Amino acid sequence: MAAYLQWRRFVFFDKELVKEPLGNDGAAPAAAPASGPAASKFLCLPPGITVCDSGRGSLVFGDMEGQIWFLPRSLQPTGFQAYKLRVTHLYQLKQHNILASVGEDEEGINPLVKIWNLEKRDGGNPLCTRIFPAIPGTEPTVVSCLTVHENLNFMAIGFTDGSVTLNKGDITRDRHSKTQILHKGNYPVTGLAFRQAGKITHLFVVTTENVQSYIVSGKDYPRVELDTHGCGLRCSALSDPSQDLQFIVAGDECVYLYQPDERGPCFAFEGHKLIAHWFRGYLVIVSRDRKVSPNEMAINLAKSQHLDSDGLAQIFMQYGDHLYSKGNHDGAVQQYIRTIGKLEPSYVIRKFLDAQRIHNLTAYLQTLHRQSLANADHTTLLLNCYTKLKDSSKLEEFIKTKSESEVHFDVETAIKVLRQAGYYSHALYLAENHAHHEWYLKIQLEDIKNYQEALRYIGKLPFEQAESNMKRYGKILMHHIPEQTTQLLKGLCTDYQPSLEGRGDREAPGCRANSEEFIPIFANNPRELKAFLEHMSEVQPDSPQGIYDTLLELRLQNWAHEKDPQVKEKLHAEAISLLKSGRFCDVFDKALVLCQMHDFQDGVLYLYEQGKLFQQIMHYHMQHEQYRQVIAVCERHGEQEPSLWEQALSYFARKEEDCKEYVAAVLKHIESKNLMPPLLVVQTLAHNSTATLSVIRDYLVQKLQKQSQQISQDELRVRRYREETTRIRQEIQELKASPKIFQKTKCSICNSALELPSVHFLCGHSFHQHCFESYSESDADCPTCLPENRKVMDMIRAQEQKRDLHDQFQHQLKCSNDSFSVIADYFGRGVFNKLTLLTDPPTARLNASLEAGLQRDLLMHSRRGT
Repeated sequence: MAAYLQWRRFVFFDKELVKEPLGNDGAAPAAAPASGPAASKFLCLPPGITVCDSGRGSLVFGDMEGQIWFLPRSLQPTGFQAYKLRVTHLYQLKQHNILASVGEDEEGINPLVKIWNLEKRDGGNPLCTRIFPAIPGTEPTVVSCLTVHENLNFMAIGFTDGSVTLNKGDITRDRHSKTQILHKGNYPVTGLAFRQAGKITHLFVVTTENVQSYIVSGKDYPRVELDTHGCGLRCSALSDPSQDLQFIVAGDECVYLYQPDERGPCFAFEGHKLIAHWFRGYLVIVSRDRKVSPNEMAINLAKSQHLDSDGLAQIFMQYGDHLYSKGNHDGAVQQYIRTIGKLEPSYVIRKFLDAQRIHNLTAYLQTLHRQSLANADHTTLLLNCYTKLKDSSKLEEFIKTKSESEVHFDVETAIKVLRQAGYYSHALYLAENHAHHEWYLKIQLEDIKNYQEALRYIGKLPFEQAESNMKRYGKILMHHIPEQTTQLLKGLCTDYQPSLEGRGDREAPGCRANSEEFIPIFANNPRELKAFLEHMSEVQPDSPQGIYDTLLELRLQNWAHEKDPQVKEKLHAEAISLLKSGRFCDVFDKALVLCQMHDFQDGVLYLYEQGKLFQQIMHYHMQHEQYRQVIAVCERHGEQEPSLWEQALSYFARKEEDCKEYVAAVLKHIESKNLMPPLLVVQTLAHNSTATLSVIRDYLVQKLQKQSQQISQDELRVRRYREETTRIRQEIQELKASPKIFQKTKCSICNSALELPSVHFLCGHSFHQHCFESYSESDADCPTCLPENRKVMDMIRAQEQKRDLHDQFQHQLKCSNDSFSVIADYFGRGVFNKLTLLTDPPTARLNASLEAGLQRDLLMHSRRGT
């Protein structure tokens, strides 16, 4: 198929009559005399020519007189006598200077085959290296065709009786060659051809009724029937390797192509074929009964190739080139138009770029667009042609198509060209009808300055396109038509529906843009921004946080700059209402910064309270010397943050004016909750020169009374501990000095009668061994006493750790060069978070230490069992 497609290229030839060359004396050679002046003699071949072939730089002829003639490029014919009667067939090899011939030396049907070596001479004539009869048997028949393989190992001869003989071996020698009958049939053989494919040699055989192929490089010579119709004599040929060595059969209706194993494509070519010959890439066919003139033959033949039209395009191109060279530009462009789709358009366009041929170029470009083969450059060029010709009617006809399917050009390119040329209405028409929204808006806003129309156009677009265009052009529209632009944005961010002018279906409900993304559009339009933000907060409570942040900032700005008290109060209420809407829980810091920036104190205090920043609330009231508010903050939030009372006491202690009322209130609460040591309270109030002893008298009295009660309770507890200690010591002594008798009769776990084996502890508890193993956590601990003993041991370890921590702190404090850093480090670790007053005398502490030691000894002894 690839080879077939390449054949559909037609190159025209010039016809020229060959004249005889002049001799040295101005006379023509005597080989073929002719009448008339020598300079005008045409070359004439010898009479009686019966067969011809070509190769090795010469034409070879055979005639009825038995002579073989050679006509080289010098047109000086030479010949020799090859047969006594006539020459019937010739085959000139292409790769060897060997000629095979068939002729007759005597009357009757007895054709002889002669092989001639043209490089060697015998008495001035080519050397005949072999002579043998063409007919292998005794039955007479006429030779119809002859072919020889270029490797000189095969020669096939076809006969009119339908048989084919194959000579295998060196055809130039008798003893190395073997002749056998390859094919027998009922129809005359009209053509033979060898085809070499690798190591396989095929022989094509065509008769008047069929086409077949043989593999002759093997032994069995398998045959393939290729077709059931054949051709006349000399109407078959083999193409060259560039065309895949296809076997060509020229029938009266079609020309057929064959491979060794199948029939290939065919092309229609009616007429009785006389000769088919392959020469240097060309298939030459001689036929009769031609019904059309020679100038239309190539076109009709190409049109019969319905698979594609490459050959036809070549004909039109060459004819167009011919007309162009003759100056017939109108005719040339009509031929070039017929090459569209095959010939590169730039080839034609370059020929008509001259201004005087612009109408020819326009015609070509119009057709190129109608066939939808134009690119953006072609569209640009055609529109420029229209504008230069000022042909508005053609321009409108070109761009105003009825449907999208009728558009044969790149719309965006056309819009660009028309806009650049100032044809704004035409550009807008294309942009609107072909949904190039960006170009439509660019022309309306940047060129025509029709902002109302641009906004109307955006309002009828589908949601996604309306959103993107408002983001792109929103600022310029807001600058020129703010109210209408704000209205469109409100709809776009809530429940957008294209206007009724829109050509598409209505959008599904719920399409809405992110309103926060459009806030920058209102940069220079605060009034419209406020209306937009309030609309979004009312209609769409779940608007993005940026809407509420911007609305708060806008209200705070308006409140800060307002001079009218009534209006300012209204704005104040609006700002507080917005803060209390609960929309700023996740952006607490941002709202707080905005209130602080605009000195909106009520908002700051509200946010402090919402964020549980009670210290900041206290600090604010202290700065403004709002004493009652300080006490109120402590009362409201003192339970959550007790240190507020301590800060309040310090604050009032630093005031030089009379604050006895507030100090007394603070001290009352401190005393009731035991928030500070009395000594620290006294030291704090010592900084106030106006604070007298009467201010803290009641506090100190109540504190001392409570401490007296606590001392009494502690002394009672000490006596109880001492008695307990004495008892425990006696018990320990008894355990050390006297035997322990275990008299338990029941298990302390299951409360069943005690049986051996059993486990006894010095504490007096006894267990079955299996009960003990099931419930005990350790072999050395009594399961019953273990929980209480563990508590005591934890207390002892805690006391030891505190003692070690105290000793370590004292050691670091003495050895360090920077005592403050040591104290700060311990504060950071929380060591001093809770103040503990040690009011026991040294002896009491010593006794407590001794008691702890006794308890530890008792536990250590009681953990042993028997």
